[in-house]
This record gives sequence, structure tokens and C-alpha cells, in this order.
Amino acid sequence: MAPETANASPTGSHLAPVWSRLTQLRPVRGEGAYLFDEAGTAYLDFTSGIGVANTGHAHPRVVEAIQRQAAELLFAQVNIVLSPALERLADALATVVHPELGSFFFSNSGAEAVEAAVKLARHATLRPNVVVFQGSFHGRTGQAMALTTSKTVYRHRYQPLPAGVVVAPFPYAYRYGWDDDTTVDFCLRELELILKSQTAPDETAAFIIEPVLGEGGYVPAPKRFLEGLRRLADQHGIVLVFDEVQTGFGRTGKFFAYEHHGVLPDVVILAKGLGSGLPISGIAARPELTAKWEKGTHGGTYGGGSTVPLAAARATIDALIAEDLPGNAARMGERLIAGLRELQRQYPVIGDVRGLGLMIGVEFAGEAGVAKRVQQACLAENLLLLTCGVDDQVVRWIPPLVVGEAEIDAALAVFRRALAANAAPAAVEQRGARAVAGVVSSGGRGER
Repeated sequence: MAPETANASPTGSHLAPVWSRLTQLRPVRGEGAYLFDEAGTAYLDFTSGIGVANTGHAHPRVVEAIQRQAAELLFAQVNIVLSPALERLADALATVVHPELGSFFFSNSGAEAVEAAVKLARHATLRPNVVVFQGSFHGRTGQAMALTTSKTVYRHRYQPLPAGVVVAPFPYAYRYGWDDDTTVDFCLRELELILKSQTAPDETAAFIIEPVLGEGGYVPAPKRFLEGLRRLADQHGIVLVFDEVQTGFGRTGKFFAYEHHGVLPDVVILAKGLGSGLPISGIAARPELTAKWEKGTHGGTYGGGSTVPLAAARATIDALIAEDLPGNAARMGERLIAGLRELQRQYPVIGDVRGLGLMIGVEFAGEAGVAKRVQQACLAENLLLLTCGVDDQVVRWIPPLVVGEAEIDAALAVFRRALAANAAPAAVEQRGARAVAGVVSSGGRGER
């Protein structure tokens, strides 16, 4: 039996209870797509630690790199010395990002990388404002919270937040109830209106967008919308920033999500899957932008100095390439989406199945709470899944990229049983009719 969910710390714990938690599972070992407790019970982890363990748990190549580096040098502060580990990671990243994005800055967490991108854009353009998109999640620090609109809990009672942030609509066609073209046309018109009514182009430093909306519902941005952002950014000298904290490092079936549409941003934000579980993040930017970043105006103690995360990141890139994990994500994603869409035909309470690679959202329509009940039923069979979106109605699928056909099929079988117990087809038809009337929901759990 799977552990019960809990939000409070265990009795007698010295841990602050502010952390929410899906389970009371206490894993002592991880391997591939599985976590194991002290009794040896296996849990199929389709959360990847919220999109972190792209190479799976305890990938041998990453573990070996960590052990070797730890025995040689733990820390080399980047303002004082330049470690070979730092240069090796930058060189490795330069082989997988677009050649025009060959200037890197490293930090510890996704939120720090987001803040670095904002600081760079403001510094390079000498403009104060940034435009973000409804449903976004960009992190937990002050500036990152100000950019985050996926759920009020991430900002609750922390106001006032840093100013200079304007929110534009994200092209979430299912929520609007429109087709993609209608949705894209509306969102681009609204963005142009914002540039005329809220932040003039000459005071707008950046557009910051997740190419696949994360906490807001696992919604891929249509190609034409991203092309429209690129056009407006070029027209007005605005920096286009893609937050690929969750979409990066093979998650969507390519190394980076921007590759799907051929739309190149000016800055890409990196974290999560970069370190296979060790804390490291960064940005990849056009060198002509970072050349305008005045020396000494940004930095950090650990980002370029902690050599073990740097080594883990380098080994992660090596593993992704050597094992073609982005390709596996594409293949297994096709298998998973096909299985989920078959279930959608049987259970119309599933309003939408969408995603790229192994970043897939299943949105439930109608009665609130169905997604959570299905999630809990999966947990009872030792399958770990998360939800996302503003009303907790999207179940998100984020397995490690090393996952195989047998594990995909096993997870689908568990999900099928969870649906049968919590969304009977006879009752589902009525709920599906409610969805047509526009009743939708989603929810999230995110850390940076």
C-alpha cells in the first residue's frame, strides 16, 4: 500500500511544515524510473522529482562523475579562480545549444537563473519592464514570484512584489474553448494592445515565456504564437527569453523545446534536468547581449564554483547524447499519448491530452477533484504522478527519459484502473457535457 499524503511535518520533525508533500514515502535508493523504500518496495516515479531526474535515478555515468570530482576538488570560487570543471561544462553546453546562444552564466536554482535572465535583459536594453504570460511559473524568489501567475499560493501573503511586470494571455486553446488559430490571433492582438496601453516598447526589456506552460497546465505554445513573439521582439528590440527549466535537456523529445518550432530566443533559462538532481542552473544567451552585462553587476558564490554539480551536469549531457535520451523521450511520449488518448475515448471526463515528448498533460473536465482522486488511486498502486494548473485538474506525466515500453504500459494500466474506480463512463458523459459549457480546472506543485 502506498504511503498516505500529508502536508504537515511528521511528529517530532525539525523540518518546517511549509513544504507540501505528495506522500510520506521515505526512499533510500533510486534506480532508473524507480524509487525504493527501506523495505525494498518499488515505486514507479513518473514525477522525476518535478522534471529533474531526466537521466533517471542514480545514473551510473553521473554518479561516477560526482565521485571522481568530489575526490579532486569540491569548490573553486569563480570570482577568484577558473576551474576546469566550469570550462568543461560550458564547452559541453556549447555543443547542444544553438551556436548563437554560446554565452553562459551559472547559478544554483531555476529561480536564480530566471532572475539572471531578467537582470541581463534590463541591463542590455536599459529598459525596466518585462512581459510574462498567464499561467506561468518562474520560481519562488521575490523577482521570480512577481513573474509567476500559475497559482496564488506561490505569491500568497508575499505582496508587494517587485514592479515592472505585465501579464499577457497565454494561448491556452482548451481553456478558451477555441481552436488554435483563433486563440493565437487573440493572444497576439492582446499582446500588441499591451504594448500600446501598459508598457511601451521602449520601456519593455523582455518577453519571458515557457514554450510549454508548466505549472499552468502542461500546454505547448503553438508555433505561430512563438513566431509572433519573435517578430514583435525583433520589431521593438525586446529580448525574447524562453524559460526551459522544465522543458530542457530532452524532456520534450528534443534537447530544447525551441527546436520543435525553429524559433530561436535570445536567452534560454536552464535548470532541473541539467544536473540530474544536483543543484545547478544557468542561462544560455547571445554573446552580444552578455557583452553589455557590466562586469561585477551580477554574480554568486556557488553557481560557477561548486565543482561537483558542474561535473554532474557535464556527465548528464554526455548521458543524454550517448543514450539518445531525447529520442527515447519522443518515442515513449508517442506511446504514452496514444495510450492516454485511447483512455480519453473511453472516459470523456478526460477533456484534453496534450504535450511534447515526455511532458504530457491530461486535463479533466467537469466535476472538480477527479484528477486528484485519480492521482491518489495511482499512488495506492505505487505510481507517482503530479497534478498542475490553477484548479488541480491536470494530471502531468513526467517520467525519467530512460523509461521503457514496459514501464509506460504498466503506468497506463494503473491509470486505467484508477479511471475505472473514479470516473465511470456512464457518469462521465454528463461531466463531459459540462466541460463543453466551459468548466475546466488545473493545479500545481513546483519548486525552484
